[in-house]
Amino acid sequence: MDPKGGILRGDDGITRCWWCGDDPLYVTYHDREWGVPVRDDRVLFEFLILEGAQAGLSWDTILAKRENYRSAFDGFDPLKISKYTAQKKRSLMNDAGIVRNRLKIESAVVNAKCFLALQKEYGSFSAWLWRYVDGKPIRNTHRDGSTVPARTEISDALSKDLKARGFKFVGSTIMYAFMQATGMVNDHLQGCFRQRKARK
Repeated sequence: MDPKGGILRGDDGITRCWWCGDDPLYVTYHDREWGVPVRDDRVLFEFLILEGAQAGLSWDTILAKRENYRSAFDGFDPLKISKYTAQKKRSLMNDAGIVRNRLKIESAVVNAKCFLALQKEYGSFSAWLWRYVDGKPIRNTHRDGSTVPARTEISDALSKDLKARGFKFVGSTIMYAFMQATGMVNDHLQGCFRQRKARK
């Protein structure tokens, strides 16, 4: 999609960020999830795995495979994933419903172990994560996609910390997308109905 896109008015008369287009799955994701603060550890882990799986691909590709991922990866239960055997990982490589990339599958298992270790240290992943934005969402006021960054100093720091803890596929660009998806930062554009709701 055009990275300099702005606001689109849908057939329903609602104004939205350009990137969701008119695909029903994408529109629903935009309207109900993207930019909504997430503090549930399981959901945060799901987004961590999915954002990593997206690397080099488009988000709509991952979104279309999301239910398959939930089934293949035991509902994104980090404890179960941390115990995946070589046989289980081979079966995932044969699962056409997910991205069949060996490094990404391996990283999900590694990240599950790191996630559990971080939970044990801080009580919850959420408690550790939200410190990066002082516990509340950053609300931006971009008018079009040209000013929305691909990474920030905060995503740089978050990425660096996660890498130091052993996490994989957590580069700064991936982590900024993760921050947008989980509502740590609200990048809905000015004029988007979701941006207005967040302001209220």
